[in-house]
Order: sequence, then structure tokens, then C-alpha cells
Amino acid sequence: MTTKPPVDIPEQAWPLFDRYVHGDLSRRGFLDQAARFAGGPAGAAALLAALSPDFAGAQQVKPDDPRLVIRRQAFDSPQGNGKVQGYLARPASAAGKLPAVLVVHENRGLNPHIEDVARRVALAGYVAYAPDALAPLGGYPGDEDKARELFGKLDAPKARADIVAAGLALLALPEGNGKVGVVGFCWGGSLANHVATQMPELRVAVPFYGGAPAGEDAARIKARLLLHYAANDERVNAAWPPYEAALKAAGVRYEMFSYAGTQHGFNNDTTPRYDPVAAQLAWERTLAAFKQALT
Repeated sequence: MTTKPPVDIPEQAWPLFDRYVHGDLSRRGFLDQAARFAGGPAGAAALLAALSPDFAGAQQVKPDDPRLVIRRQAFDSPQGNGKVQGYLARPASAAGKLPAVLVVHENRGLNPHIEDVARRVALAGYVAYAPDALAPLGGYPGDEDKARELFGKLDAPKARADIVAAGLALLALPEGNGKVGVVGFCWGGSLANHVATQMPELRVAVPFYGGAPAGEDAARIKARLLLHYAANDERVNAAWPPYEAALKAAGVRYEMFSYAGTQHGFNNDTTPRYDPVAAQLAWERTLAAFKQALT
């Protein structure tokens, strides 16, 4: 749980922050517009500080947790950037081979929060691998604004190919049993959908507020889908009706849940967008889907 004190976030701030997070609005643009309802420049700066991540306060599993074995891992990615780099965590007590879960980050690269999520997945009994799409540009820079700027410089097709390559590599991972799932958040949610269209061996895909693939690609999905959406997320939610129609037409097994009163990013416990009730329920459903499909 985050250590930040409760903050009363004005309703006008949520869509503004969403645009800022997704690179549609600069830091200066956010501050200038927020100043109109936050009591001026100082209030706008305080608001942005309150909305910004608190990685340390939200950390659930420490990087040196003795229950885990953690390493940096690279896989070949011939259709991408040559190599995909990432963070691998697995239970230290595992006696045999385990299912693997690909954990795909938001549009800031492999930051401390996503590493923590990978550790949470590993403690649930899986080999968790979190690739870093920003590795070709030096990796996560330690600053969210700089990370978003770097994201705009990515070769998008190669970045997507790297994530797919990571999923395929997990099929043959020595400590894995050949059963693979994926969970992703925001950009990573879009990639979870994308991996499902590209990887017929995938058992289950769990996109959190992720963009939909092209409708014609839905017919290639063989995995079970569990889709989590925020209720107040017009940008992402607009793509759901045609995506659902495509899934139905293709006979894809899916469940979709929309969480009342939530904002985009409600599972991310490093910011005030975090909704503990919705996040807990979504995570319980996610782990149940992994258990059903992977064990």
C-alpha cells in the first residue's frame, strides 16, 4: 500500500492526467491547465506531485526477498531489436518446472512498480518475466517523464516483436513447463492482446485497460481472455464494443469486467488512481485465471 496521504483530486484532473501519462500533454501543458482549477501554479505543482508514482511506498515484495530467485535475462528477438532484455523472478522453493507469465509494463518501461508486480506473480507460483521495451534506448531512465519521452522514440513494430519474442522464449524456458500466460497494463494491456493474436500456444491473456487489436486479428486468438477495464476510461473503452463483436464472431473464450468508479490505471498502487477494492478483485480474478489455464 502506498504511504502517500489521502489526496482530494479534483475531477478535472483525471482526464488531464490521463493525457499527460499517455504523452498527449507535456508536463508544462499539464501544469498550465491544472493551474486554472488548482489555485494557481503552486497548486498545480502540488497536484502533479500527488498524482506521481510513489514506488517505495507501494512496494509489496522487496527485490531481495529470500523467497524468490531473481535475475536479468535476455532472449533472442530476430524480428525485433535482436535481443529482448528483461527481469525474471521465480519461487526459490520450486521443486519442479513451473508455468510462466509474461508481465508487460505501461508506457514508461520496466520501472520499479512493474518489477514489483513481477515479484508478486512469482510469489503466486510462476516464473514471471517482465521485458523492457526501452532496453534498446538504454532502459528505464529512472524518471517517468524521461521514460515517456523515450517511448515516443521507439520503433513500435520492433518493440511489439520483442514482447512476442519474450513470450515465445518462455515456452522453452528451462525452468518452465511450457505453459505460458501474459498480463499487461495500459500499453502492456494492448501488448497482451497483441501477443494473443501472434502466439497460438498462449494459454491465457489478461489485459488491464489495454487497447484492442485489429478486428480481423481476433480470429487468430486461441488463448482464454480475461479483460479488465476502468469505468472512467473513455479513450480505451471506445474500442471494446467492436473488439467484443470480433471475439464473439471468432468464438474466442473471454470474460470482461468493468470496475465501477475507477480510473485508467486503477491497479497501479503507486498513484492516487489506485482503487484498492477494484484492484484486489481484479487481481484475484487474474490469479484464478492463471491457475485454471496454467496449472
